[in-house]
Amino acid sequence: MKIHMILQGKGGCGKSYISSLIAQYILSKDKPLDCVDTDPVNSTFAGYKALNVRTLHLLDDDQINTRNLDTLIEWIVSADTDMVIDNGAATFVPLAHYIITNGIADLLAEMGHELIIHTVIAGGQALVDTINGFAQLAKQLPDDISFVVWLNEFYGKIIYQNKTFEEMKAYKEVKNRISSILTLPQVKEETYGLDIEEMLKLRKTFDEAINDPSLSIMTRQRLKIYRTNMFNQLDLAAVI
Repeated sequence: MKIHMILQGKGGCGKSYISSLIAQYILSKDKPLDCVDTDPVNSTFAGYKALNVRTLHLLDDDQINTRNLDTLIEWIVSADTDMVIDNGAATFVPLAHYIITNGIADLLAEMGHELIIHTVIAGGQALVDTINGFAQLAKQLPDDISFVVWLNEFYGKIIYQNKTFEEMKAYKEVKNRISSILTLPQVKEETYGLDIEEMLKLRKTFDEAINDPSLSIMTRQRLKIYRTNMFNQLDLAAVI
């Protein structure tokens, strides 16, 4: 089983959206799936009712609940499906520490599960913070854990000091551990951008929005084109 865990220390960079994309893609392949939202602050992923997301809050009174972390691993080990786990920014550091100190990747491998870490590099104001968050993850997590990097261009291109992501030091130092790079492309704000924002606001999947007769024909057409683009990227990345 493949365990897709989304980790990034910056809030509002698109983690829950990416979690929903991965989940929708896996389900489109008629594969059984278990989804978990561990964000104690904004349980956005759990808002997608069509994905049947379970919640497991990892913080109690601003303190990490180690027993709930243990519960998460029990859920993973006992599952007979792939999993998508969306983690909040507030628990980014303690969850990464838990994975390291408890040898979680090795444990899951022994149980026949593969841990895949998905992380986000976001354009705009979040760019520097998300680059640093990725570099921190890559430095801390064991070398045998691979990454899928998502370049979220929704709020701007991934360019820092005139360098693309592949030209940055953060990439070059760990490029052998990056299995795939996917891009959430920058889109026209007044068409695709507005369509996607409205869909996300309602916590609808692409299927739900595309089949919603209350939406205009062109809105549904654009969402269908965008979904095809993203699913084609995931096909090439061979993440499942």
